[in-house]
Amino acid sequence: MGVKTKVIAIGAVSGGGKTSVTKELKKELPSSNALFFDDYSFEGSPDDLVEWVQQGPDYNQWNVEPLLIDIQSLLTAKENPSYIILDYPFAYKNGILKSFIDLAVYIDTPLDIAMARRMIRDHKNSSASDIHNDASFYLEKGRQAYVEMINTIKPNSDLIIDGTLPLNKIVNVIVQELD
Repeated sequence: MGVKTKVIAIGAVSGGGKTSVTKELKKELPSSNALFFDDYSFEGSPDDLVEWVQQGPDYNQWNVEPLLIDIQSLLTAKENPSYIILDYPFAYKNGILKSFIDLAVYIDTPLDIAMARRMIRDHKNSSASDIHNDASFYLEKGRQAYVEMINTIKPNSDLIIDGTLPLNKIVNVIVQELD
């Protein structure tokens, strides 16, 4: 019988490094697959994240079955991978996926750094007005969603890593944890 596939969930606030860490970790771990939360469309997911947070977020409101189907497909494949790495923001908070996750990692990136990364990523060709509007929205409403992750997802994770570390060091910490 082969070695059980380990499912690793990488969480962080938007701009916190989930995707970069997931991609780099996939390169580092032999026989691994990566699945990215943003590649999916989840029926029944909240239309307004700020309102969802303000109402007291219910992580089970997200129907993550499309992601679950892909995880199960990899787990039952003839040659299943040693690792499935999920760029996935909810750690163990969604009941559909929690029993599949072996290690929930939270990249603890300071909000100013996450916001700067997001602005660089999302506003390459934006006007000053677009950047101003995005920053204003963050200050007025959006920051609540970031704080929600810090208060809920971070303590619900197995491994918390300093998001100011260089990418290769973050990946090394995760690989060491897996060993």
